[in-house]
Parts: sequence; structure tokens; C-alpha cells
Amino acid sequence: MTTTTRTSRATSSIFRRKPIEQIGSSQGNQPGLKRELGLRQLTAIGVGGIIGAGIFSLAGAVANEKAGPAVLISFLVAGVASAAAAFSYAEFAGLIPKAGSAYTYGYAVLGEVVGWAIGWDLLLEYTAIVAVVAIGISGYFNDLLGFLHIGLPQWMMGAPGTEPAGVEPGSYKVNLFAVLLCLLIAWILNQGMQNAARFETALVYLKVAVVLVVIIVGAFHINAGNYNPFFPFGMSGAFTGAATVFFAVFGYDAMSTAAEESKDSQKHMPKAILYSLAISMVLYVLACLVLTGMVPFADINSESAFSSAFASVGLPLIGAIIAIGAILGILTVLFTFMMGASRVGFSMSRDGLLPKWFGKTSPRKQVPARMTWLLGGTSAVLAGVLPIGEAAELTNIGILLAFVLVCVSVIVLRYKRPDLPRGFKCPGMPVVPIIGIGFSLWLITFLDPATWLRFAVWFGVGLVIYFAYGRRKSLLAKPAAEPEPEPEPETTH
Repeated sequence: MTTTTRTSRATSSIFRRKPIEQIGSSQGNQPGLKRELGLRQLTAIGVGGIIGAGIFSLAGAVANEKAGPAVLISFLVAGVASAAAAFSYAEFAGLIPKAGSAYTYGYAVLGEVVGWAIGWDLLLEYTAIVAVVAIGISGYFNDLLGFLHIGLPQWMMGAPGTEPAGVEPGSYKVNLFAVLLCLLIAWILNQGMQNAARFETALVYLKVAVVLVVIIVGAFHINAGNYNPFFPFGMSGAFTGAATVFFAVFGYDAMSTAAEESKDSQKHMPKAILYSLAISMVLYVLACLVLTGMVPFADINSESAFSSAFASVGLPLIGAIIAIGAILGILTVLFTFMMGASRVGFSMSRDGLLPKWFGKTSPRKQVPARMTWLLGGTSAVLAGVLPIGEAAELTNIGILLAFVLVCVSVIVLRYKRPDLPRGFKCPGMPVVPIIGIGFSLWLITFLDPATWLRFAVWFGVGLVIYFAYGRRKSLLAKPAAEPEPEPEPETTH
């Protein structure tokens, strides 16, 4: 065998694609995930993933440090990029009703190594988002304790180096509340998807109610002078802010990983994706207008923007209510993204790209318990020791690249397989996906060089694991006559 032939075979093996029909078909008697989610629950999970730290924490941080009142533009730019990609996700969600989202779509259209790269990136991105959100909630928790005049030992109130003015440097050791939140969500997810979804839906209703209180009450305390200057950091500040807040407008991506747990995925998933993004963007825009109108951007509290804003206009009780609502409401973001990460890991394990151990499902609840606990523990460590800014920098580049690949994939598949039945078709093909590609690549250029370095290291580690393990153990690498069974549920004693 010549060197050229060996190279050609190796290249073809890493770009082998999982047939669309095989992904969408039943797994026979082999265990999968339990289908329990309807349209209302799916939309709630999407809204739960999108609205959270983006409003309650990041909006304030970006307004204060990067964009000023133009944080509104930051969210709109991020929203346009997200919407263009959302149409692509909606088409795939109706076409491939299986867990895994962007990982599964990339695997089916662009090949195994591309699917691996997306899945590996999403494991980091989603886990980091859980950490960021947990840190954001802890800021509101500390504000609430201050309002109630309850003091806790300083060592447990934040990550090292995040001590506020008046607190001696070195006093903080770990963000214990954020750690406990991550572990709590992992436990809730392992109680079964139906119970977990009920918990999520109830909190989403509460969260939307809190945001509406912010908008309605805050509108009476807007000072138009606070909008001037609107671009204190220039247009580049607004675009840098867009790259920073981008992870706050794509919770539907993580929600789409639950396609295999939807009762009627091909019909409901596309609707849930579009509904959740539309609802969330309206609330984001109105909330940003209120926040930057109530408080000069330089005085906005980066950790607990809205509760502090209401306290500054003489409404500390409203601020306390918002803090409580933020703590409970942002839990939905933790839920959505930890669920998304665990389903991506489950899918990769089921396809043979990760060891079968990670894909074991619990016997009664039919959820990937091992992967959920692993990700819960990892996010807890990140949330406990990293400041929110450093944790947030881990989140965006991989998601943006996933958006690019999904938009490319939907174009490729539309023209290669126009015969496939699609429950939803991305409009304006190929212009809308190209807009998603362009916006995503453009936003990537605004990310900090340190973000690129972290991403490169993680990506390099992933490639080593793929070529050392995944390429050989992949189900597609095995003879058709010897199919690998799906991971069996864990047994209890």
C-alpha cells in the first residue's frame, strides 16, 4: 500500500459521516432518552437558557466596562447574529430529532472530525457558562444577605481576587454559594427529565415576571440624561460588548440538545427555538433601556446591576425582590446549559467517540447521570475559584464557531439532500445562513487574545483524544455486521 493510499484512507476515515436516516431512526430495543417534553416546556427551557445572567449580571458589567448605554446595541447585534443561526438550528432540529444539537448536525453533514470538534468545544463552553451564571447568582445572593443584615464568613463569599472595596485583599477563598448551585442543578437533572422540566418551567414564569417588574417599575425612574453619551467607548465598545454578551442570546442551542426527549421533536423543536429567541430579545432590549436610563453607566454595579439600581433610586425593597427573583430565575440557565452539556457528552459516548462509561443512563430516570455529575463537579470548581470575567472568556469562541459550522451545514445539506423531509425550512437560503456565518466570524475578531489561547489549548487536547481514542472506537469505524450497542442503563443494588 502506497503512502498516498494510506493518507487518503486516513483522511476519508476522519471525515466519514453518520447517515441522516440512521440518526433520525429508532434505536430498536436499545435504551435512549425518554420523550417527555412538549412545546410549552421546550420553549420554557429555551427562554430559561437565554434570559439569565445576560440581563441580571452581564448587562451591567458590559454597560459599565465596555459599551455604556450602547449595551442595547451590543444585545441587538448579538441577537441578529443569533437569529440568523437560529433559523439554521430550527431546520436541523426538525430534520434530526436526536440529542447532541450542533455536534450531531456537524457529524452528519461535515464529517466525524468536525462533529468531534464541535462536541468537544461545546462541552467546555456549556460547562463554563454554568460556572459564569452561578457566579452571577452569587453576587445577587450577597446583595440579598446585605439587605437582610446577614453576615457570612468572608472566605466563602467569592473567588480569590474579587474582593470589593473595603474588603481586605486575600479575604476571599472560594465562591461557596456558586459551587453549591452547580451541584444542586446536577442533582435536579438526575431526578428525571419530566420532574426537572416542571422545576424549570415554574422558575421561567417567575423569572419573566421579575423582568417585567424591572421594566415596568424602572421605566418611571429613567433619566434621559443618562443616555448621553450613548457610545462612551465608541462603536467598537458596543461590538466588543456584543461578543461578550453573545452567550446570553443562544440558550436555544443548548435547548435543542433535548430533541431526543421531545414528544414531537420534528414539529415542536423549530417552533420552540424561534419562540424562545423572540421572547427573550424583546425583554433584553427593554431591560437594557431601563438599566442605563436609571443609573449612569459608570455607576452601574457589575455584579448585581438591577438590585443595586433600584436601591440607588430609593427602592431597596424592589431591589431585594429582584435579587430573590434573579437567584431563582437564573437557576434556569444553569439547568439548560448543564442539560445541554450532558446530552452532548451522552451523544458522543453513544457514537463511540468517548468511552461508553460516560453514556451510561440511570435505570429508572433514563438520564445520563454520570456525565451530568461530572459536568456539575467541573462547573462547580470553575465557579468556586474564577472571577466572572475570566470564566466568561471561556464561553464564546467555541459557540460562535459552532454557529458557523451549523450555518455551513444547513447550506450544504439543503443542496446535497433536497429530498429529505424538513419540518421547517430556513428562509432566505442561502443568504440567512451566510449572515449568521459572517456575524459569528466578525464577533470572534473582538474576543481577547487570551480567549484564543485557551481555546487553542482545549482544541489541541481534544484532537489528541480523538486520534488516540475516538477515531478507532467510533461506531462508524466498526464493520456493519458488528454494531456496537448503546450504553446500557446503570444497575442499582
